[in-house]
Amino acid sequence: MHPNAEMLAVVLLGNLMLPFISAQNAGFVKSPMSETKLTGDTFELYCDVVGNPTPEIQWWYAEINRADSFKQLWDGARKRRVSINTAYGTNGVSVLCITRLTLEDSGTYECRASNDPRRNDLRQNPAITWIRAQATISVLQKPKINASDQIILSPDTSTKAVTLQCNLTTAHTPHKESFWVKNGHEIPKTRTEQRNTVYRIPKPRAEDSGEYMCVYTFDMAPNANATIEVKAKPDITGHKRSENKNEGENAMLYCKSVGYPHPTWTWRKMVGTSYTDIDNSTGRFFITSRDNYTELNILNLDINTDPGVYECNATNVIGNTAEITILRVRSYLAPLWPFLGVLAEILILVVIIVVYEKRKTPDDIIDDDEPVGQMKTNSTNNHKDKNIRQRNAK
Repeated sequence: MHPNAEMLAVVLLGNLMLPFISAQNAGFVKSPMSETKLTGDTFELYCDVVGNPTPEIQWWYAEINRADSFKQLWDGARKRRVSINTAYGTNGVSVLCITRLTLEDSGTYECRASNDPRRNDLRQNPAITWIRAQATISVLQKPKINASDQIILSPDTSTKAVTLQCNLTTAHTPHKESFWVKNGHEIPKTRTEQRNTVYRIPKPRAEDSGEYMCVYTFDMAPNANATIEVKAKPDITGHKRSENKNEGENAMLYCKSVGYPHPTWTWRKMVGTSYTDIDNSTGRFFITSRDNYTELNILNLDINTDPGVYECNATNVIGNTAEITILRVRSYLAPLWPFLGVLAEILILVVIIVVYEKRKTPDDIIDDDEPVGQMKTNSTNNHKDKNIRQRNAK
């Protein structure tokens, strides 16, 4: 056989054998973990599987103590409280999420994976063609907490203290302690072992608004909490009062605020005697907003159209606040003005010197042939010469 033919045969045989050589049985990279939850909560289970070809993933469920009665879960089940999101690539990754938990959601949840070609053959034993990973979800009745109603701060009540209160009235297990949280962060020095807990705001202002939670901890159950919203209209605490730029440059204007709920931000520009809304449709104006901060970027400033008064407006369900920024745009020659000013002064000085030199009178010019001053004479010699002339005349 020709050497090239032998090499070609080896390559073809390798290509035919490659799928069999690189085939890999399904295996779990990450399997679901057991959890204990409270009614009304949400849980998520993750399943990450590797194999070649990429394994198929399914979710199954069985009630507690009934391991022989698994039923497959589908996306949208249990009155659309169940969602299943699966993606296939190099690995197969699937997330099972169930919201608004009830006591009936307790049970064993099973992630099944398989890349066995026979996996969907009903004559095959699933225990042979599918690998399984289980997690137990225990759902407990949520403790009952009586909490204060939402509070709205206004200028009339800004000097009056505000008191937030929670009372743990029903719990199936003894509680350990409680503490207060604002916007996801624990408030220092608020931990107590009392079932009735209070948090006091002596002089509430807009920055004191937010989402407050009283959190109760337990030895044998997850934490329980109740939320109290303290609302206030936005108060803009920082913004650029003015901005000076050169034409062709970019400008950045910003505003930041306090207040809750987080505001909706808008930007406007004074045109004539009224304001005009600004959006991102022009290609030169870009607005970026998040929570209590907004930013307006203007690209390639135009000296004729961009200077003026800009207004940022923060609005929530309680009220709105606005602040203005003055944008000034100078000519691109502005950086040269100091140099041009110095140059102009030098030219003026040179002109003055030249004019002065040309306007000098002839009397002001000294003749080099004449003595600088009147020559001194000796009076005695003069009288002597006079007498001599007189005697010679006789």
